[in-house]
Amino acid sequence: MSISRPKQPVTAGDSSPGTRYTHRASLVGSAHAFELTDQGLSWEARGRSGMWPYSDIAAIRLSYRPVSMQSRRFRADVQHRSGQSLAIFSTSWQTIALMVPQDGDFRAFIEQLHERLKAAGGNVALVGGIGPIAYAGGCLLLALVAIAVVALLARAVATGQFAAALFLLGFTALAGWQMGGFIWRNKPRRYSFDDLPQTLLPPRPRNQTK
Repeated sequence: MSISRPKQPVTAGDSSPGTRYTHRASLVGSAHAFELTDQGLSWEARGRSGMWPYSDIAAIRLSYRPVSMQSRRFRADVQHRSGQSLAIFSTSWQTIALMVPQDGDFRAFIEQLHERLKAAGGNVALVGGIGPIAYAGGCLLLALVAIAVVALLARAVATGQFAAALFLLGFTALAGWQMGGFIWRNKPRRYSFDDLPQTLLPPRPRNQTK
């Protein structure tokens, strides 16, 4: 059975909440559309489309992927048993200067996808965070930056350059918040259908309960 084919419209199916999601991964090309149907995951992306039965989905990786224009950006990679993969983002490009978060819709779709996969009873690898090698590299980089900042801060204080010391403290706070948050959220882990990693999903809307 073919897993991808020339672009066709996503067919109408179950219209319950969380079964459809659309986003623009870039300003070039059409929007990426996904739908959870009784038959499986229907998708359109980059001029192609396909239908993946839930039993053919091999893995899901959730991660936190901030960018300069949107600090609250999450990603889900859905992998087919053939090795083909789909990337689903929690943000959508609107203009060259605007990337819009779609927190509620993204979270609802990802939760519903996990529920469908659990009901299908397939053997799916559920992975959170980035790869171990990339994670170790990020931790090393963060440690090197911290050592360099401490050395510069000590030198600035010793030479009476208090304005420079204040600047370094501000830089350290900002870098620690950004880089530290990335490392903390993206720690490699395995999770289960009944315990999705909350740090790798947008916050639940205040008026919504699971």
